[in-house]
Amino acid sequence: MLACLVERLVAENDPDPIHDLEKDGVLKNLNIEGSIDYGVTAISLGSRDFGGLYSEKPLAVIRTGGADDVVRVIRRALESPTLTVAARGNGHSINGQAMAHHGLVIDMKSMADNNRIDVNVNSMCVDVGGGALWSDVLKHCVSEYGLAPKSWTDYLHLTVGGTLSNAGVSGQTFRFGPQTSTVTELEVVTGNGEIIVCSNSHNSQLFFSVLGGLGQFGIITRARVLLQPAPDMVRWIRVVYSEFDEFTHDAELLITSQESFDYVEGFVFVNSDDPVNGWLSVLLDSNQAFDPTHLPKKTGPVLYCLEVALHYNNNHDDPFMMVEKLLGKLRYLKHFRFEIDLTYMNFLSRVDHVEEAARGSGIWATPHPWLNMFVSKKDIDAFNRIVFQNILKNGVNGPILTYPLLRSKWDNRWSVALPKNEMFYLVALLRFTHAHPTESEINEMVEQNEEIVQTCIKNGFDFKMYLPHYNSTVEWKRHFGEQWGRFVNRKRQFDPKYVLAPGQKIFTRNHQF
Repeated sequence: MLACLVERLVAENDPDPIHDLEKDGVLKNLNIEGSIDYGVTAISLGSRDFGGLYSEKPLAVIRTGGADDVVRVIRRALESPTLTVAARGNGHSINGQAMAHHGLVIDMKSMADNNRIDVNVNSMCVDVGGGALWSDVLKHCVSEYGLAPKSWTDYLHLTVGGTLSNAGVSGQTFRFGPQTSTVTELEVVTGNGEIIVCSNSHNSQLFFSVLGGLGQFGIITRARVLLQPAPDMVRWIRVVYSEFDEFTHDAELLITSQESFDYVEGFVFVNSDDPVNGWLSVLLDSNQAFDPTHLPKKTGPVLYCLEVALHYNNNHDDPFMMVEKLLGKLRYLKHFRFEIDLTYMNFLSRVDHVEEAARGSGIWATPHPWLNMFVSKKDIDAFNRIVFQNILKNGVNGPILTYPLLRSKWDNRWSVALPKNEMFYLVALLRFTHAHPTESEINEMVEQNEEIVQTCIKNGFDFKMYLPHYNSTVEWKRHFGEQWGRFVNRKRQFDPKYVLAPGQKIFTRNHQF
């Protein structure tokens, strides 16, 4: 199901389709405001992503000037029996989802509309381009207006259209739902080559199809996102547990209580002095220390950290009393509480220093065999015993996130596939390698991911892949379950020639059912 390292590299003796493209004039007289790039650098960019597991060589990379250019590109593809189109955001896909083998890759970050971030203070919303980065949206809204979107991802250098095509999950999801729940209007270019403005009351079928639709039904070129007043400061806290049932009890208590923190996440870490996977990964400040002598005598191979945050404003709020009240309900190990105060902007940008360090050491550019999934509450205890405490007892050389989410915060009209239970857990294995990993080392990580997925299937766990990737129709049918028929019908309506998002490998041109 998961990729092996570099599934399809174009060999040196592979016929070069670029010359054929120019000779045949497929993109001749396209009349776009942007540019068509056949260069080696652009082609290389379009054939890579953050995952580093796949490489698919496109015919060309299109740097569009706006939605009209996207229309022209899709309509030109429709004239061909084989040409496909993929929208590429900031290249943070893991399994080649934004690639198009011998097709056209649209560089969404190049759109001129991305520079327009229009805030409507009266309506408390912002209009942003589909290729705009959430980090830029944050900076503009907070610095200029003191406002901010309600729901975020942990890493902000992702495009608006990219996260909305999946869901967009973070520690605010328990309260506001994923990012898809904070959108009131979209401008979409469908696989029919039409620009359509849609919302939950206007062209609603397209609106709900595109949200979480994996790019299958249209390319998001603009989104209207709800805003709220941005706080000045954040009290960021981590507390440690030795027992999984106490960790889950407290996490579930916080996400179901009317009075709670503003952010709730959690992660698993190795019970050792490993600098990446172990005790040190919990600390928020270099002045803090983790003293393992205070741990219970009988602790397992892994421990659990509940991560929470409370917003407050300068000169108005004192977070101390509320923090103590909320933490007073929890069962964490009392010697293991770590906290710092940050500005709201710095808290939301907290992963930036991780990226900077990873780039400096060279591991940002190496493959990242990440695995993201939703596991039902009813199965999370068994998952912990089999996976966290056994398969992953030595860590993944990166964060192992796990925290509960509420299904009631998700709209069942979206295209996202979720577990059946009302409460389910995000499980994210954010693996990093060293600077020069071997192919066998990468394959070993991929095989461990596959072992985890097969373990879930074998044990009958209620789970769904998040940011899914499969290689066969059978697997995709299993993923969507009862929603498969609806997904297929939406594809037939909005992209009947199966032009869009070929990298997902759900459909192919001239697909037959």
